[in-house]
Order: sequence, then C-alpha cells, then structure tokens
Amino acid sequence: GERHYRNNRQRKQSAEIPRPHGELRRAGTDPNRQGGLGPKIIFTMAAKVYHDKDADLKVLKGKTMAVIGFGSQGHAHALNLKDSGVNVIIGLYKGSKSAKVAKAKGFKVYTNAEAVKRADVIFVAVPDTRQAEVYKDDIKANLGKGKTLLFSHGFAIHFKTVTPPKDVNVILVAPKGPGHIVRRQYVEGKGVPSLIAVYQNADRQAKKIALAWAKGIGGTRAGVIQTTFKEETETDLFGEQTVLCGGACSLIQAGYEVLVEAGYQPEMAYFECLHELKLIVDLINEAGISGMRFSISETAKWGDVKIGPKIIDASVKKRMKEALKDIQSGKFAKAWVREYKGGYKQYNKLLKAGEKHNIEKVGTRLRSMMPWMRKRTVKGAQAAY
Repeated sequence: GERHYRNNRQRKQSAEIPRPHGELRRAGTDPNRQGGLGPKIIFTMAAKVYHDKDADLKVLKGKTMAVIGFGSQGHAHALNLKDSGVNVIIGLYKGSKSAKVAKAKGFKVYTNAEAVKRADVIFVAVPDTRQAEVYKDDIKANLGKGKTLLFSHGFAIHFKTVTPPKDVNVILVAPKGPGHIVRRQYVEGKGVPSLIAVYQNADRQAKKIALAWAKGIGGTRAGVIQTTFKEETETDLFGEQTVLCGGACSLIQAGYEVLVEAGYQPEMAYFECLHELKLIVDLINEAGISGMRFSISETAKWGDVKIGPKIIDASVKKRMKEALKDIQSGKFAKAWVREYKGGYKQYNKLLKAGEKHNIEKVGTRLRSMMPWMRKRTVKGAQAAY
C-alpha cells in the first residue's frame, strides 16, 4: 500500500542515453535471478542512438507529406511535422468524423486517394485492421516510383497484408508512446524516444527520410534507434499481449477478485490492486525495477522478491514463450485477421465482458472522488480529446 513509500523519492537520474556502437559485445547470466525461472540473460545496449544532429529536415523540403488517418498517432505526427515547417496534408475517407477536427487544426483535407496522389511520403496511420483495405482501395493505384510509404507499426508489412511495389520506399517511424504523449512532449520542447526501420530502400534515401520524419515529430530530441519491421512487430505484439495489456489487466482483475472473494471491501481491493499500480509503474519507469525497490519499504521489498516469483513462475514464462511462438509463426496474425474480417464477434464479446467486470463500476465511483484525475471520454474521434 501507499504506506510503504518513502519520502525520499527524488533522486538524480542520468538523462543521457548511452551510445555504444558495433556488435553486441557482452552477454552473461545473472545467478541471483529469483523464482527459478532460469538464468537471466544480460545484454549491453549495442544499438546506435540517433539525435537531432544525425537527421536533416531539409530531406523533406519541397515535398508533401500525407497522413492517412487522424487518430492518436496520425494527429500527433501531422501537428508536429507542421510545427517543424513541413508541408502536411490529411487523407480521410468520405464522412470521417476526424475531418472537422483536422480542418480546425489548419490542415487541408482530401480523400485518401487524392492525398496519396499529391504526396511524396504517405504515412498509413489507420488501424492495422483497416490498412489492407485502405491500401487496396486508395493507395496502391496512386503510388508512383520514388514515393515513400511510412508506418508506425510493422504488422501489415511483416505479415504481408500489404505488399508494396519494389519501386517505392517502405519505412517505419514508431514513437514509443501514444500519440497524445508524442504531441504533448513536442509542444513542451521535448520528445518521445522512437524507432526507425527500412523495409525497402528504392531510391537509397529511405533511412534519411525516416530520420527526417523522426526529427520532425520530436523523436530525435530524445533518441532514435534503428530496428527492423520484424523485430518491431514481434516484440510489440509480445509486450502488448503478455505484459503491458493482457498480462497487466489479467493480473489486476485476478488480484481484485481474490480479495473480494475473501470478504474484503471492493474499494480496498481496487486501491491495492489497481489504483496504486500507477505509483509503482511510475517508479519503475523513472529508475528501473531496482530503483522502484529503493523507494518502497523493506516489507514491500520482501514480498516483492519472495512472493512475486511464486505468482509469476516458470509456468507463466512457458506460456509467454508459447505466445511468442504464435506471434513469430504468424498464427496470431492469421487468427486476428480472421477475427476482424468475420465482424469482430469474439472481440466485441470479450470487450463487453470486461466492461461488465465489477472493478469497472467500483473504479468509476472511486475516481469521481479524485478531483486531480483527468476526466477522459472514449467516445468520438481520438484526436478530439
């Protein structure tokens, strides 16, 4: 609980991103790994980190950028590029709710097809589930030699739901944060660390374009690392499924249920299993797991290292490996494509079941008692809230 936090949270943290170069230089094991999960592999960071000086916005000068879609990532990229002096237009389907928002932000809005015709670089900022359809209907026929297709997630390219012609560049620029954070950090003069990747380098300018775009959205202010479409896609899906979304949400719900079923008040279960999680995650985000442990009581630390590995044990790691195998083989992607092509039946059923969980009702009531909590709506166009 909150009583376990020390008051001496403030610690100096190094703001510099390390920049070792070359191949991976050292790998080893940690014999002190808790919980019987086997040796933990320790890698040094071998990726080159690109900053502002490594990218040139002049690469985009005289060119037109089209952002297809104006949701979370689309609106952030468009606004940041515009504020960086880049010429940006928006492509939307006829009747899109986002058109009014985009026009209000000062953009010229066209149909998807017309935007692609007018653009040199086309950012496909629609959801994974719609990219194949939008590509087939609006993008494919309007691509020309030397144009660049840009994605913020590699799913469509890696799993080949979209197959571009060989005479166009295909690149990835993926900020490691949601669009609204990408925008907020840019406005504050900061940036969100980002990834770039090159899948096709038709005109030998693909990497320069990716770095220039990353600079335009603020990514090089923080640091940009080069990856591949395969690596970005598979690690992103794995993180979402097993830790960040699927793993965390299931762990929260299970903990809540155990306490309530044992006779504790739902409000206490909510505070202990959901509300205070943010406090812990913030500490981990700021200083790593060891840094978080520095800031909690000895009692909390002992429960962490002694009991935690019994909950997330070797059987959990085994199932995580199975999930990764399904991602790598394409099994997950094929099932997901079948699901959304079939009308999202199981998807909607599972989401509705989650919305009916008692923790949602209790949480809504408790959050209404917290005036500092930002009120958020999940209805309407993403770029509007």
